[in-house]
Amino acid sequence: MRILFVGDEAVFPVDLVELVSAMGIDWEVERCADADAAMNRIASAALDVVLVAPTLSDLPPAMLLGQLRALRPETSRIAVVDGGQTPPARIIGLAHRFLPTPLAPELLLEAIGSLEELRELLDNPELRRRIGRVEQLPSPPQLYLRLMSALENDDNASATQIATLVAGDPAIAAKVLQLCNSAYFSNGRTITDLRSAVTRLGIATLRDLVLASEVFSLPAAAGVDRAALQQRSLLAARLAKRMLPESSADLGATAALLADIGLLLPGVRDERQPLAEGDDRPGHAEAGAYLLGLWGLPMPIIEAVAFHRVPSRSSTRSFWVTGAVHTAMALAAGEEPDEAYLTRTGVIGRLPEWRELAESLTAPAMAG
Repeated sequence: MRILFVGDEAVFPVDLVELVSAMGIDWEVERCADADAAMNRIASAALDVVLVAPTLSDLPPAMLLGQLRALRPETSRIAVVDGGQTPPARIIGLAHRFLPTPLAPELLLEAIGSLEELRELLDNPELRRRIGRVEQLPSPPQLYLRLMSALENDDNASATQIATLVAGDPAIAAKVLQLCNSAYFSNGRTITDLRSAVTRLGIATLRDLVLASEVFSLPAAAGVDRAALQQRSLLAARLAKRMLPESSADLGATAALLADIGLLLPGVRDERQPLAEGDDRPGHAEAGAYLLGLWGLPMPIIEAVAFHRVPSRSSTRSFWVTGAVHTAMALAAGEEPDEAYLTRTGVIGRLPEWRELAESLTAPAMAG
């Protein structure tokens, strides 16, 4: 991993840069004080990760990030932003990930380490270049990430606290309430406020509805039926959650919700369609997984999204998140899951039960 810090010692202290250098056996770490020196370094050789400070002495960070995207689209771009602030609009479409100041060493190491894992999982330079060139790369779902951070920092967060956080984004709050009252979740009872939604559905379900509201608000690529994509994803999320033990259920639900997110990206191939001769576009599963990795989502979710079309490629040989997402997505789309895979992982006997579950969940949604 070749890592470049761009900014002065106030943002990237010497001891922090040295710590990063010491943590990875194969991590090569450098720091440039300004954008001019950074561009010379970027032009001379490829880099894996570039971190850019909130302010630079000679160039706006957004301009450096834009030049980096044009010159080295395969490089992962991390923007450091002033702590507690929403990332500036001009850099939201340019950076893959955002870290707050002051930089916490553990957060920084986790971010770089997860990008290293992502490259090992999806060792496809052409995929990285194509994703890197997308000019309007979807931004990380900010409300979802803030909600996750709040839950991680306070295990006893109340329904009122969670509702207040979601209500801070009125547009997303309205979409969440709309989903709460869909046939998948309402059980015939109207939910009129966010606190009731938290109480009735639970924090985990509300969190995924926030994620769905943000993700499916993204502009869709040409030819993509966003409404059908959302409906299929919500059904698959509920199915995957029921297929896994409680300890993994939330991971499975989130991964299924995001499994087809790659279809929203331009220049990708829908892997549900037959491969046409000469079509060298990246498949939507790996493209979506790579995007989620740039966003910083957990590796089990990334792997499940990457391999949900062909679960046998997963490094996990047991039926876990990848297997549940594969099966849930197939049943939600009216396709046949890979029975050989289900037999090998010892769960083929549960397939009739899961089919019945999918039918029972589909019926009220179709009626609604």
